[in-house]
Amino acid sequence: MKLFGYYRSSTSYRLRIALNLKGLEYDQSPVNLLESEQRGQDFSARNPFASVPMLEAGGRDRAQSVAILEWLDEVYPANPLLPADVEQRFTARELAYAIATELHAPLNLPVLQYLGREFGQDQESVATWYRHWLAKTLVPVEARLKQLQAGDFLFDAPGLFEVVMIPQIYNASRFDFDLAAMPHIRRINAACTRLPQFKAAHPDLQPDNSQRKET
Repeated sequence: MKLFGYYRSSTSYRLRIALNLKGLEYDQSPVNLLESEQRGQDFSARNPFASVPMLEAGGRDRAQSVAILEWLDEVYPANPLLPADVEQRFTARELAYAIATELHAPLNLPVLQYLGREFGQDQESVATWYRHWLAKTLVPVEARLKQLQAGDFLFDAPGLFEVVMIPQIYNASRFDFDLAAMPHIRRINAACTRLPQFKAAHPDLQPDNSQRKET
C-alpha cells in the first residue's frame, strides 16, 4: 500500500491513524498542497478529485477518505473500525459523519485560501470563520457524547469516530478553538493521543514535515 497525503491534511491524518490501528504496513508519498502538487498533471490523472489522501491499494487508486476507511474495514476486518452491534455502528457513523461532512467542506485549505484571495479576508478573519464552523458541529457532538456517557473512547476501543475526530481537534488547536466546555471531547482526545497508533500518525512525525519532532 502507498498513501499519498500531506502531513497537516486532516483527511490524510485519518488514514494514517486507521492504517496504524489495523496494523497495516504502508509507504508514504508526500503531496505538497501548498505548492498545489495535487493539481499537477501526473497526480490528477490518477485522482480526478485532485485531492489527498489517495491510497494505492488493491490494484487501484482510491480517493475520498471516508470511502477508503469503509473499504479498509471491509477488506481487512481484523481490528475493526466499526463495532459489531448495529446500534453502536450507527452511533459511530452519526458522530464521525457529522465531523467529516459538516466540517471538512468549509474548513479545508482551498476554501481558506479562497476566502483570502477572492474576498480579501485576513488571517484573523479566516480564523474566525474556522472557529464558527467548528462550534456549529463540535457543540452538538459534545452533547451527544454526554448523552451516551462516553468514557475514554466512544465504545470499548478507538474506531471510526476517533479516527475522524482526533485530526479535527488537532486543527482546532492550531486555530485557538476553546475546548474548555467540551470535557468529553477533551477526554477522548487525550486518551487517543496517548496511544502509539495515534502518536505515529501525528503531523509532527511525518516525513514531509520539515519541522518534525523526533519524539
